[in-house]
Amino acid sequence: MPELPEVETVRRGLSPAMTGAVIARADVNRPDLRWPFPPQMAERLSGQQVLGLRRRSKYILADLSSGETLLIHLGMSGRMLVSGDPLGQFVRDHPAAEKHDHVVLHMDNGARITFNDPRRFGAMDLMATDGADQHKLLAVLGPEPLGNDFHEGHLIQAFAGRNTPVKSALLDQRIVAGLGNIYVCEALYRARISPLRKAGRIAKPRVAALVPIIREVLSEAIEAGGSSLRDFRQADGELGYFQHSFDVYGREGDPCRTPDCGTPIARVVQSGRSSFYCRSCQT
Repeated sequence: MPELPEVETVRRGLSPAMTGAVIARADVNRPDLRWPFPPQMAERLSGQQVLGLRRRSKYILADLSSGETLLIHLGMSGRMLVSGDPLGQFVRDHPAAEKHDHVVLHMDNGARITFNDPRRFGAMDLMATDGADQHKLLAVLGPEPLGNDFHEGHLIQAFAGRNTPVKSALLDQRIVAGLGNIYVCEALYRARISPLRKAGRIAKPRVAALVPIIREVLSEAIEAGGSSLRDFRQADGELGYFQHSFDVYGREGDPCRTPDCGTPIARVVQSGRSSFYCRSCQT
């Protein structure tokens, strides 16, 4: 599942081709993805100017001149690809249509935005822009980890008395939005905190130190274009490369990269997800 850095990378890739442009025509080639599309989605998109692209957690939000916002969720295998961009920022000609091109946006500037999703775990919806924060997928989300509302006091309070492992707490989207398995593993390694430690048992200074570390990991991943493990592609079709910088994720059995450590990276399963960590460095 793409995490915050991958979604932010796609948003940045889409913005030059979409922001300020009009959706001349929208082709909706099936009635649903993970859930049914909203009624008359093609008609409601066609002719609308894209006023701006935002990201909330793992969702891309396109604000339209109609007063509605298009919500886009990539799911496990969804890709948003840009072709034919007249601004010269993309070199891809319009490709031949593929079987899993479920939604295609033809922009009036000549760009084409294609949502391709072989496994159909992605989603799209339309909602009133002025009520977007109350959408069922967004209303339950906690603060953005790169925003001002995510700070030391918030995380200390969220962890207080919590008997769940810190890994599970950080994956709770009500505590912080957009974090996923990869970047929680990497942040906990840098913070020297075991993913098995109970969140409520971590000293406040160590919890506070997690905030800048989480920001640092996410910012580095965004600059690297995200992590390409299986299906993720940037909007121009290229792979992200932060996976080459992983310290622990996917490195089971490899030596810890902390100088003078060398302990093999361990893997444990927590709530059905793999956690990677160093038993010596992370306590």
